Amino acid sequence: MVQNIWQGRLDGEELLYHRIFQRVKEERNYDAVSKDDFALHGFAVDEGVRRNKGRQGAKEAPDVIRKNMSNFPVIVPDFKLLDFGNVTCEDGNLENTQNNLAKNISKVLLKGGRSLVLGGGHEVTYAHYLGIRTAFPEQKIGIINIDAHFDNRQPEKGIGPSSGTGFWQIAQEGPINSLHIGIQRNSNTLKLFDTAHQYGMKYILSDELFFENLSSVYQRIDELLDSVDYAYLTICMDVFNASIAPGVSASAYNGIFADTAFMHFYRHILKNKKLIALDVAEVNPAYDIQDRTARLAACLVNEWFMV
Repeated sequence: MVQNIWQGRLDGEELLYHRIFQRVKEERNYDAVSKDDFALHGFAVDEGVRRNKGRQGAKEAPDVIRKNMSNFPVIVPDFKLLDFGNVTCEDGNLENTQNNLAKNISKVLLKGGRSLVLGGGHEVTYAHYLGIRTAFPEQKIGIINIDAHFDNRQPEKGIGPSSGTGFWQIAQEGPINSLHIGIQRNSNTLKLFDTAHQYGMKYILSDELFFENLSSVYQRIDELLDSVDYAYLTICMDVFNASIAPGVSASAYNGIFADTAFMHFYRHILKNKKLIALDVAEVNPAYDIQDRTARLAACLVNEWFMV
């Protein structure tokens, strides 16, 4: 259990004083989930990062992000957060761990809750998507991936799925409806761009994310969201510049910033009523500085709580 993680400044017990730590309930019974509740799982796993030859340590992130979420003020009066603890992968069986998380996520969604996962490596993407698809097998699911990478590598023989294969795996199960925002040309080979084109994965380059271009960014986001029944947002923290997100599995020294332009289109996504699932991935406390990356991840999650 993570009870000692949820702590913060206690200004009072009246609702007007509440901070997030005062609204968290640690839970194990999925029948407790009600419509629009936020249901949190920690994905304390970086086996996929290890397989993808990245810097390990992301499995330590969920509790660190929780700690940095705790003290935010509650803005929405009926806010409720159920914490279902951490999923781990001690035996190296990533596939089994992903399936276990997917089953739990599907239970949340079938109850009308909103799924929040704190990673962990970006292998969380396939698990989260699988949970949504399990809950809604006949519905069209759209994925927005804010990331420097496509994560559409084909699994290596003898190694299997990793943090870099999630979107390739999803594409094998039928038409994929995805928009990848923040893609870096110097972080993806021509093969990965070709794979994206082959499977119809739409993308917006990091160079296109500036204030004067927001109308185009909004249009492409809306095109995806208007075409699906449910939406899932996944954020890989290595999309951000290393100065504000140093603690990741693969640093991006020319990554994007969480500036005004970013916050505009990010909040635009969060406000869409089709959004039922969100995760943050690749926070690596072993390489973080003053919890900058974990704090940024916590802030991005908290934006969803304020919609």
